[in-house]
Amino acid sequence: MEKKFIKIGLISISDRASAGIYKDKGIPELEVWLKKTIKGNFQTESVVIPDDISKIKEALIDFCDVKKCSLILTTGGTGPAIRDVTPEATLSIGDKEMPGFGEQMRQISLNFVPTAILSRQVAVIRKKTLIINLPGQPKAIVETLEGVKDEQNKTKTHGIFAAVPYCLDLIGAPYIETNEDIVKSFRPKNK
Repeated sequence: MEKKFIKIGLISISDRASAGIYKDKGIPELEVWLKKTIKGNFQTESVVIPDDISKIKEALIDFCDVKKCSLILTTGGTGPAIRDVTPEATLSIGDKEMPGFGEQMRQISLNFVPTAILSRQVAVIRKKTLIINLPGQPKAIVETLEGVKDEQNKTKTHGIFAAVPYCLDLIGAPYIETNEDIVKSFRPKNK
């Protein structure tokens, strides 16, 4: 596989963080996690925006179509509250829904909190971009990306990032490799 530079979009969706009431913690957590997980160089684009469906759609389309991000990770706005509209915005701009990502994130989170059933994370593909809605809390972000590990740090339940590199391959996005101590990505063996 040819190795190309990947651009990753990070979008934090929060009324209070976008208004400066408190500091966003999702994007910094993702930047640290990506640096230790992805082997090789990558670039990030990031923005903090309010829980507004038109602003979320606008940011997703901009990061995909204009900034040419191959992977977009959003944080926040996926609960049942009235202002939580991230899934609706994401589904409305996607070409294909990828329901396994949301299903797996909820399954992982149920190992930690019973309220995981209230989360509505989704994932879609738009052109050659994979867009994934992550939880808003930094601890939950890492848990869903890495999965559930035992006392010896062995994976009990795979995190969603194990499937991301192969999904990117399938949609024609740049090839990425992961640090297997954090997440072992899965690619089928050549036939």
